[in-house]
Amino acid sequence: MGKLIVEQILSADGYAADADGGIGFFSTARQLNDADPEQLRMLASVEAIVFGATTYRMFADYWPTTEAQAEPVAAPINALPKFVVSSTLPSAPWGDGRAVEILRGDGVEAVRALRARIRGDLIVWGSLTLADALLRAGEVDVLRLRVLPVLIGDGRSFTPTDLGERKLKLLSAQSHAGGLVVLEYGLTI
Repeated sequence: MGKLIVEQILSADGYAADADGGIGFFSTARQLNDADPEQLRMLASVEAIVFGATTYRMFADYWPTTEAQAEPVAAPINALPKFVVSSTLPSAPWGDGRAVEILRGDGVEAVRALRARIRGDLIVWGSLTLADALLRAGEVDVLRLRVLPVLIGDGRSFTPTDLGERKLKLLSAQSHAGGLVVLEYGLTI
């Protein structure tokens, strides 16, 4: 069975969304593209992408029409199989008419079943509610944090408030010229 990777983009003060739930601070940080070569290496081991419904909508609105010349990670994002955990989406189209498979029911159980079906690594991007549930259940193998050099003062943490203490093992740390830092941790239980 492959690893379950949860990747979050966050402010230097630890928020994955601002106080209103928005991610506008991402767009002011041009540094995200500084890590594209490293992101492409990571994506080479990923077999599928898993989203919650909100993050799926954001990705489906942006990535299918994005040119690989402008965003090198667009090619693997568009090519990889995608799954969305949702009890409300009636369908999940992606760009040229391809469909994203909808996983119904409990998110943790749905991801466990998917892990049994997909043998390689799975990545969950954003999807804070789903990521919270997976962290609580001890399903996350690798936590990747892309820390932007910006403080936003208040917002939504990238972990649930009731998680409790979890030990992490630093697997890698990379800093980039624009101030972006990418931290990768293994979760120890």
